[in-house]
Amino acid sequence: MAIIGKLIQRTTAISYKRNAKKGIEYKYQLEVLRMLLEQSKNTKFGFVHSFHDVLKKADAVSEYQKYVPLTDYDKFKEEWLQETIDGAKDHTWKGKIKFFALSSGTTGSPSKRIPVTIEMIRSFQRTSLRQFSVLHELDLPEEFYGSSLLTVGGSTKLTKVAKHIEGDLSGILRKHTSLVVTPFTKPGKRITDLKTWNEKLEAIIEKAPIWNIGIIAGIPSWCILLMEKIVAHYQLDSIHDIWPNLQVYVHGGVFMDPYIERLEKLSKKKIYLLDTYLASEGYFAYQMSPKHKGMKLLLNNGIFYEFIPFNSDYFNEDGRLKDQHNALTISQIQAGIDYALVISTNAGLWRYLIGDLVRFVDIEEREIVITGRIRQFLSLCGEHLSLDNINQALMALNSEKGISVNEFTIYADIQAERHVWYLGIDKEVNVETVTNFIDTKLCELNDDYAYVRKYNLKTPIIKIVPTHFFYDFLESLGKSGGQNKMPRVLNTEQSQKWNAFIGTN
Repeated sequence: MAIIGKLIQRTTAISYKRNAKKGIEYKYQLEVLRMLLEQSKNTKFGFVHSFHDVLKKADAVSEYQKYVPLTDYDKFKEEWLQETIDGAKDHTWKGKIKFFALSSGTTGSPSKRIPVTIEMIRSFQRTSLRQFSVLHELDLPEEFYGSSLLTVGGSTKLTKVAKHIEGDLSGILRKHTSLVVTPFTKPGKRITDLKTWNEKLEAIIEKAPIWNIGIIAGIPSWCILLMEKIVAHYQLDSIHDIWPNLQVYVHGGVFMDPYIERLEKLSKKKIYLLDTYLASEGYFAYQMSPKHKGMKLLLNNGIFYEFIPFNSDYFNEDGRLKDQHNALTISQIQAGIDYALVISTNAGLWRYLIGDLVRFVDIEEREIVITGRIRQFLSLCGEHLSLDNINQALMALNSEKGISVNEFTIYADIQAERHVWYLGIDKEVNVETVTNFIDTKLCELNDDYAYVRKYNLKTPIIKIVPTHFFYDFLESLGKSGGQNKMPRVLNTEQSQKWNAFIGTN
């Protein structure tokens, strides 16, 4: 293992130098778009949207935007994707699409079936290798390179349904993973095939002492909970008492900052945090170094990106598009603006709004941060309260008042004309103090919120509940563990389910 570790360390260094020279110019995006159009010009989607004609134009981007409308999942599924799911050949992508990833979706919503092609799988594999090279930047000790990667994800068990195979994306990727890397990845097929989170949790805890884990990857809520359970079960002082080589945590899916305090309580060594932007629809970006705030957008990875400014010029009050064709390319973006992300991919998704909002923190280096979701914002009477505003207020509560919020969710009470917050805090706090602080901080962060609080919007109601309520709620919906996330902003149906759950507890 020591020899293999040295080999991995040397390979990582070479790969890092090679990737550091990779270009980030707009020309790579133009090449990706032409490649996507070329490979799909003979599909039904390509014929209907004149891909042959688009490819003849010097300005293929403008022609593509003119012929292909922007879409979301529900509309795209109804008009195009369902036939692909049913087995249609050369429909939205060349050939037949055999695999579909079941995305976790928003809590309370049915899972989406996202197409996964061989081309997309290869893109994931290339990106994973590129990201591994980032370890060279961290200057880790030699013994680290003999350790394993623990992925805390969904079940890898796949299901045959009619003419296709479906399941968690991790299961589809694992099916195409080389046997060479299998010994270095945990928890292994027997455990990843387990369907329920609790079964998986117990199995990982049992195996923890015999594993040498150097990297852990997954959504913070479940990864932190797993490490807390391991420390408690074996009565340890820290997670490093059982995994001394654990030095890297690759996270994603939710805002990490609220979990840092919990992670630090579990550690007695430094753990480097690396953010990643990976979804069932594609691998979009990853953090090149802990020194960088943003994640580098991958411009030559089989995905063409567009960006729609998230403001009243492009979206109405309920987050719906006003114009079905207008969007910007990466050559037109500006710093400090929230954009709705649009993707066209080598799995046959075309001008697809993934639902995320991103902001460029470094235009030259193409580095982004995720600031929220299109539908996860509150605007009862024009306050336009974003998830970014909410996260900033809660971080200020921690830094200025020493109150750490482990989990949270919020919704709009239309009849009462106010926002209702539920905060997961496991110690006694003064609710009035918390309420006044958050309300005041949001007024400082958001001028629209300050204005409507003065004239229309009533004082928010904040309720404190034990952190485990959030995990128990997800479990009650059959959505515990893996890639499942507690929605930060609840819609009407979700808030009814949440309140019913709270009422029974």
